[in-house]
Amino acid sequence: MQLTISREALLRPLQLVSGVVERRQTLPVLSNVLLVVKNNELSLTGTDLEVELVGRVSIDAANEPGAVTVPARKLLDICKSLSDDAEIEMKLNDAKLQVKSGRSRFTLTTLPATEFPSIEEEPDTFSLTMSQEKLRDLLESTSFAMAQQDVRYYLNGMLFEVAKDYLRVVATDGHRLAMETLNMDNSISETQQLILPRKGITELSRLLSDDGGDIDLTFGQNHIRAKIPEFTFTSKLVDGKFPDYNRVLPKGGDRVMIGDCQLLKQAFTRVSILSNEKYRGVRVMLSPNELRIVANNPEQEEAEEVVAVEYDGDELEIGFNVSYLIDVLTTVSSKSIRATLSDPNSSALLEANDGESNALYVVMPMRL
Repeated sequence: MQLTISREALLRPLQLVSGVVERRQTLPVLSNVLLVVKNNELSLTGTDLEVELVGRVSIDAANEPGAVTVPARKLLDICKSLSDDAEIEMKLNDAKLQVKSGRSRFTLTTLPATEFPSIEEEPDTFSLTMSQEKLRDLLESTSFAMAQQDVRYYLNGMLFEVAKDYLRVVATDGHRLAMETLNMDNSISETQQLILPRKGITELSRLLSDDGGDIDLTFGQNHIRAKIPEFTFTSKLVDGKFPDYNRVLPKGGDRVMIGDCQLLKQAFTRVSILSNEKYRGVRVMLSPNELRIVANNPEQEEAEEVVAVEYDGDELEIGFNVSYLIDVLTTVSSKSIRATLSDPNSSALLEANDGESNALYVVMPMRL
């Protein structure tokens, strides 16, 4: 195997593919990236057995086909350390990969390409095509609500619900929920629900760009595959049943508050400085056209903020985890936010007030 490639062409696919590779591995070959030269194209593959990413780059004709695996992090660090306009030569020699650029020389250990695992092919059940920008917006507006390391493993991921006229994504950690719906025509007869793991969502988000054109999503029984011209992404699906999110959405709230996103976010951020570091609870007190936020901590310190809002209902006092409210206010892209509440023991329903976004956010109250 032999090839010459510019640093600029190699760096982005190598960075994205290396992102999939875990630092600590039980199998040595999983720390490596698979390089395959064939038909004037270099493909790079990284996997952790759950998620696989293949990047493709065109190379000039003066190459020798072949395949080998090399340590992903080391190759990436070498590539990063070279000058921007560097040309990189790679040549396989006696089971070592020689990497040359200018007057720099590196020799990397390799493992045979035959040892590299690939996610098995399976029959597709259905597929859909959408713009990368729309999918990225969906993931960005909801992914923060996924659980991190919950024993309810199906919460450590995101629900994709595909019906014949919409795609809906839902994320929840049991204390808050984020949901957005995109109206689109899909060629399926019955509604399908699939759960993508957290790492799959993270790596897929990194691939998407605003001006990158369309992305093809193909769903199988156990996998999702996403294709754009330069990359093919595959992820296992989470085997489990996602909770019924419709039961979580608050119904019949009669107290509506409208406030400026930026002002509210700044006020909650300042108050959070003196909230309890463990529980992060703040008191929110609503009265006509005014919102008071109060936080205390075990050291008997206190913070208070008053923000002008649009509200003409009865007075209401309710406790929330301040981090959850800040997350929503950071994610909502509109100028103002609309909060629908009913009583101190019921969840709050938050949404953009300009009607441009279909995203809905539910935050459960806290007892303080």
